[in-house]
Amino acid sequence: MSKKHVLICLLNFFIAAVLGLALRYFFVQPVDLDYRFLTHAHSHIAMLGWVYLMLFTLIVHYFVLEKKPVYNKLFWVTQFSVFGMLFSFPFQGYAVVSITFSTLHIFCSYYFAYLTFKYHKTESVVTSYLLKASLVFMLLSTVGVWCLGPAVATVGQASAFYQIAIQFFLHFQFNGWFLIAVIAVLFHKLKLKDSKQFQLFFKLLIVSTVFTFAWPVHWLAPHNSLLWINGFGVLLQIGLLFYFYKFVKPVFGVLIKNQLSIVKLMYGFALLCLVLKIVLQSTSLFPEVSNMVFQNRNFIIGFIHLTMLGVISGFLFAFLLQTDLIEQTKLLTFGIVSFVLGFILTEVILAIQGVLFYFGQGLISNYYLILFLSSILLPLGIGCFILNILKTKNYVAKTIEAPQSFTTFK
Repeated sequence: MSKKHVLICLLNFFIAAVLGLALRYFFVQPVDLDYRFLTHAHSHIAMLGWVYLMLFTLIVHYFVLEKKPVYNKLFWVTQFSVFGMLFSFPFQGYAVVSITFSTLHIFCSYYFAYLTFKYHKTESVVTSYLLKASLVFMLLSTVGVWCLGPAVATVGQASAFYQIAIQFFLHFQFNGWFLIAVIAVLFHKLKLKDSKQFQLFFKLLIVSTVFTFAWPVHWLAPHNSLLWINGFGVLLQIGLLFYFYKFVKPVFGVLIKNQLSIVKLMYGFALLCLVLKIVLQSTSLFPEVSNMVFQNRNFIIGFIHLTMLGVISGFLFAFLLQTDLIEQTKLLTFGIVSFVLGFILTEVILAIQGVLFYFGQGLISNYYLILFLSSILLPLGIGCFILNILKTKNYVAKTIEAPQSFTTFK
């Protein structure tokens, strides 16, 4: 695994976190920038610069035996598109330049999917199924992006069609491509064998991912049938959580048995967030809860961050902590604790304020200042992680998790 590529991914994450901090500062002190434009930059860098490129790096490292030069070139072209979005979205929002770089990223993702389908090699049916499914969802999600132009041209940005297209992209990125790719890497590390339990788990995962898209659609185009479809998807999610626990528990202890305490912390954190995510999604079975969430921005932001920072980033950090890229230092421990603490504090504050809004109780005293100060811990933690990697010397890629024929992805 290339140290340089990992650092680029983490730098993107740090920038996204700083942009998120700036967004929260807007409510503490007026800033001469467009809030909506900055939001676009924050979300795109977090999703496409951090998660996408980190998964790109992990997939090539674990599942592509022959490290062809084209992967390195594709990584840097993709990163070029990320920087293009970083330096265009904050100043113009969705316009010619930012859309051009976003489109370039999409075409890079298509080429990455093609290369991975062609060159990936794994003897495990488990990881092969999951990897291919994640890539299919990645490709599927972009249908939502291609629908945005026709939506604006025909019915406008305020239309349900436009908003559903955005939700389509986000849903299948987060719950399809990102989450299933993370599970693929996790199951690769667990060395899980194919079984009837896994086959059932896999089917539940795919069907529930598709069916739960009915929830955001119901917000924008209410219909009782969508509630039933989402409800069925939620019940399937509860079932897959049961099977996940059943066949992961016996081997998970082996994975973390001799690991550092900080590694165990991150795996525990990510797993807890995954369970919490499914539990919270289960509350959508109750229409009044679903409507309350849709009408309350705090709950929506909190749930997005639970998935993005808690589940996905939590697992990505855990994977990185198991490599020789890092050394166990006080700086690393401080960084990880800062990140986790910042996540917990901001989620709790958002949830409490969301409940108060729902009951018409108004703002917590100094709410925006407290939220801003708590958010400082997130880029602080990521920054410490980056510094730890920069200070780690004599890096040698691990070979115990990959065949000897693997070469470093440079």
